[in-house]
Amino acid sequence: MTTSQQRGQQAENWACEYLQAQGFQVLSRNYRLRGGELDLIGRDADYLVFVEVRYRSSEKFGGAVHSISLAKQQRIIRTAQHYLLRYPVDLPCRFDVIAINQAQQITWIKNAFEI
Repeated sequence: MTTSQQRGQQAENWACEYLQAQGFQVLSRNYRLRGGELDLIGRDADYLVFVEVRYRSSEKFGGAVHSISLAKQQRIIRTAQHYLLRYPVDLPCRFDVIAINQAQQITWIKNAFEI
């Protein structure tokens, strides 16, 4: 039996492999602050992208795609702002979501939410 943390790590591994196969350059994984975490940070063409990876074994309550609350979005945005203060870049930024279901189907939602 796997723990939810192990499932989350496996989902991030799948997301990394998928994104890299699409030409995405992964720059960082699991950037953490006390108030939040960025699962993946990378470059997609001319964008710096902050990626939230969501895995759900069930489609109840909307599945992985709909599991990111407004509060979670705000934590991701605050953490991204901290990252940009620490590592300034001259690129436009966006927030993407990788949603993975139990059948390991991956949905990449570009620009899933904004500041």
